[in-house]
Amino acid sequence: MTNKQHPFEINPNRTLLTLAIPVLFSMVAEPLTGLVDTAFVAKLGPEPLASLGIGTVVFSSVFWIFGFLGIGTQTEVSHALGKDDLERASSLGWMAAGISAVLGLVMALLVSPFLGNIAALMGGEGAVRNLAVDYMRYRLLGAPALLVVLACFGSLRGYQDMRSPLWIAVGMNAINVVLDWGLVFGKGPFPVMGVGGAALASAISQWIGAVWAVLVVRKHYGFNTGFSLADARRLFVIGGDMFVRTGCVCLFLLLCTRFATKAGAESGAAHQAIRQFFIFLALFLDAFAISGQSLVGYFVGRSDRRTARKVAVLVCKWSFVTGVLLTIGMYLGQQPVAWLLVPEEAAMVFTPAWLAVTFLQPINSLSFATDGIHLGTGDFRYLRNAMMASVLTSSVALFVVDWIQPQQMLLWIWIVAGLWTSLRALFGMIRIWPGIGDSPLNVDHD
Repeated sequence: MTNKQHPFEINPNRTLLTLAIPVLFSMVAEPLTGLVDTAFVAKLGPEPLASLGIGTVVFSSVFWIFGFLGIGTQTEVSHALGKDDLERASSLGWMAAGISAVLGLVMALLVSPFLGNIAALMGGEGAVRNLAVDYMRYRLLGAPALLVVLACFGSLRGYQDMRSPLWIAVGMNAINVVLDWGLVFGKGPFPVMGVGGAALASAISQWIGAVWAVLVVRKHYGFNTGFSLADARRLFVIGGDMFVRTGCVCLFLLLCTRFATKAGAESGAAHQAIRQFFIFLALFLDAFAISGQSLVGYFVGRSDRRTARKVAVLVCKWSFVTGVLLTIGMYLGQQPVAWLLVPEEAAMVFTPAWLAVTFLQPINSLSFATDGIHLGTGDFRYLRNAMMASVLTSSVALFVVDWIQPQQMLLWIWIVAGLWTSLRALFGMIRIWPGIGDSPLNVDHD
């Protein structure tokens, strides 16, 4: 075990906040752009907005599935950092970036022929289906770049460098917003592209971000291709567990979107607005989870589980307080959000569902906090199994709701989403306190 004292051991709250604040702004940058996309496309009517909902949830799902490249890299790099193995930390980052580029290209080639089928499977018909295909076709152009960005961000955060991803994310999304405005409405030298323009703007900004991220990693942490097959195998083992876990998340969100779209264009449009805001808040809460992941990973790598548990306590406390503040903010901000993001025809179905999401946030905060803690310990299999149980239970509830066809269908969809995130929080907490099963945070392991 290294004797080097970490800043967290001297000033825990300050260290956590110093890491979390840059992560907060970098994480918020992307969903803010999604909200801008939604606001722009909402001006085109409910059909374009519903198609945007299909396209964004499909691509969020696909990219989340490959998120293990960033998550696994962050955990492995933080463990190597705790062991003072800087050479392995560097090689892991470059290995992940290379694998990401290849997987992104393969994904784009494989998915492209099936875009129409995907849009139809998500409940898109007629104009909604055609616009969704147009959106997804342009988004595929940025697939390799986005996966490279995810891997590089994981590497940087594993080093506890939270500022570099912040600047890259802000720059990428500022470019995206400018291109969005031009390509959606045909401003300046740009043609009018509607929903497809929003997708092309995203793809261009992602390629700029990928080049930027690679240059930052090389400048600050060197270039090292000396990774071993064992490291690659480890990353893919992590990938297997995370693939199943993230696939379950995506399945549940896809089901929510499908049932909302099936209930009508107004329900689909309102669901898109709420879903975008839900993702925005989730990534907001992830600021503490990602910071906790790096800190826990560092102390687990150093074989100091007592300090890792102190990190877990602090992350949960800060996350819960943030969740309460978000509930207050959402309750007060209901009308401005409805005016900005929801077509007038969809306002009636929007309000009850929005309130359900509003009061969910404190529990939601604990589900994300404990996710980050367990990612830091490398407890990927437990996270996989907990998510499978949560999604299975909640998906059955969704089908029951769809079968009953109650009034306010969209409200019931989000009530079920509350069940889903509550189960996640429960499974996450009991793995730490009291530490069920073979928990990596049990101090008896020291």
